[in-house]
Amino acid sequence: MEKFRPIESAAAPLPQANIDTDQIVPARYLSRPRDDNHGNYLFRDVRYNPDGSEVAEFPLNQPAWRHAQVVLAGRNFACGSSRENAVWALFDAGIRACIAPSFGDIFRSNSLKNGMLPIVLPAEVVAAMIEQVTADPTARVRVDLASQTVTGPDGTKHAFEIDPFARRCMLEGLDELAFTLEHEDEIAAFERRQDRHNF
Repeated sequence: MEKFRPIESAAAPLPQANIDTDQIVPARYLSRPRDDNHGNYLFRDVRYNPDGSEVAEFPLNQPAWRHAQVVLAGRNFACGSSRENAVWALFDAGIRACIAPSFGDIFRSNSLKNGMLPIVLPAEVVAAMIEQVTADPTARVRVDLASQTVTGPDGTKHAFEIDPFARRCMLEGLDELAFTLEHEDEIAAFERRQDRHNF
């Protein structure tokens, strides 16, 4: 997993509530392997027309937000099924942080395990930031995991909460396997003690 570094980026507005994981990545792409670029499937059915051309008004197709690393979303973002591919699609498209009033629980957990930061801020704060970036698509949002702050386009800083273990893993670029391997010596010592005990 990549280390999470501070982000200063355009922020794509997706203000609709209850955007579900089937919209984020349609079910027909779920069998694709992880090393496939899932960013190609992100919002496939709403971002593209049946002929494969882009839907011009979709935020991530607009020049200002095409390479955004931050999404500003409505409440209950990524609800629905538990598909981890939804996180992969956002991550592979370059999204490193999603800011919303609330998230689907499983999506939030999957995000933290895959290096993408889900940030919960009050609904009125997210709505204000969406309004700001819509009025000025060149506006930037700064996300700093180390200080647990988001700086909005107007310069206002907002603190957010995150589980300390998840924060450490993201800052150090540790997935669950890498974290476990940090304790390889202790695990080996435990296994030796168990072997002695069993004989």
